[in-house]
Amino acid sequence: MSIVSMLLWILSGFLLLFSSFDVWYFLRATWMVIKSWFQGPVRDVLAEQVVHGRVFLHDLDFMCHMNNARYLRECDFARYAYCTRNGLFLAARAFDASMLIGATTIRYRRSLAFGEAFELRTRIVAWDEKSFYLEQRFVSKTDGFVSAVMLCRQNVIGGNPQTILDHLCKRKVDCPEISEDLQHWIRFISASSQALRAESGLDEKTK
Repeated sequence: MSIVSMLLWILSGFLLLFSSFDVWYFLRATWMVIKSWFQGPVRDVLAEQVVHGRVFLHDLDFMCHMNNARYLRECDFARYAYCTRNGLFLAARAFDASMLIGATTIRYRRSLAFGEAFELRTRIVAWDEKSFYLEQRFVSKTDGFVSAVMLCRQNVIGGNPQTILDHLCKRKVDCPEISEDLQHWIRFISASSQALRAESGLDEKTK
């Protein structure tokens, strides 16, 4: 096989790989976990953690602002870093539990423009018997303006958030007071789930 043919086969393999999978997402997610692991642990599980970013050309929409998909991706990567450094991933694994995103909502206040640097601040604001609730804020480094705020419900599958936190901190951890905005969102999620179950007939099947 000639060098040209080999290069063509390699190129075809890369094209097939990149067209079948979101390779850059998995590469960056892996990098965030590895980097966070070597940065060392954050002992205060509920403490806010900050990652830094900047708006590049591939992040832009037609209005030359960071597109909505990029906001969601940045939040994903920040959560990976957050749960790696404070030990939530390992603590959940100790109970054979996993964590999946159950719901998100985001409020845009001012668009991040091309070249603008920002901080993404992540923290746990509350939890219940099934889920952690996280707040993630995009803060412009230019003037400190909060450009967007995202709320995330991270469901714990096969475990209990309170048990995981108590195990991680080696003590009883009290849940912070839930804000009115968060309570309203939780009620909305519950009502929406019930409506969708009724619409699909699941309520009738479980009776």
